[in-house]
Amino acid sequence: MSTAELLQCVEIETADQPNASVIWLHGLGADGNDFAGIVPDLQLPAQLAVRFVFPHAPNMPISCNNGYVMRAWYDILHFDQISRQADVAGVKASVDMIRTLIARENQRGVPSNRIILAGFSQGGAIAYTAGTLHPEKLAGIVALSTYLPAPELIQAGLSNQDTPIFAAHGSADPVVGLSLGEAAKDKLSELGFTISWQTWPMQHSVCMPEIQAIGQFIRQRLG
Repeated sequence: MSTAELLQCVEIETADQPNASVIWLHGLGADGNDFAGIVPDLQLPAQLAVRFVFPHAPNMPISCNNGYVMRAWYDILHFDQISRQADVAGVKASVDMIRTLIARENQRGVPSNRIILAGFSQGGAIAYTAGTLHPEKLAGIVALSTYLPAPELIQAGLSNQDTPIFAAHGSADPVVGLSLGEAAKDKLSELGFTISWQTWPMQHSVCMPEIQAIGQFIRQRLG
């Protein structure tokens, strides 16, 4: 197991003795409770035993918020340059934390090819990075309203093109512009990933049709 910190998590099991896991990462300033409530809306079949793991990111000062301390996966210097001013050392540290969570699922009897990494916004940026760099194939990556925070890391360490990706974005997103989501999609396609891309007429959020599409992806990958 990685020597990185084992994050505190909210956990929900859809049935006894889970044989698959979804590790779902929240956005900047939120916590692991943020998406825990959507598990029933995914409409997974009763026989699919999944452990949902919603970790809490560490607390840290965020430069673009005047140093205000909040839960975050890495520092952001300027919101208007969100894709170019990520804290690469912080991205690497969070990737190590996610590897620790994956290793714990492995120890609980869930192989990597039965694990989906999901995330929204900044959490999606880490899901993209940790998922594409993981040394073993994962069941999938779900990247919502997000971007690639450090494409150079993926380009340098790429080892996992067999992992399929579901990516979605709001067409009116004022926080992470649609163009950033499209750039991530195009870059990963160029690197050989199979990526399903969808947009919905919404801002920086999720909507029920999107959640249902995620549920379908989870069923396809874990059913």
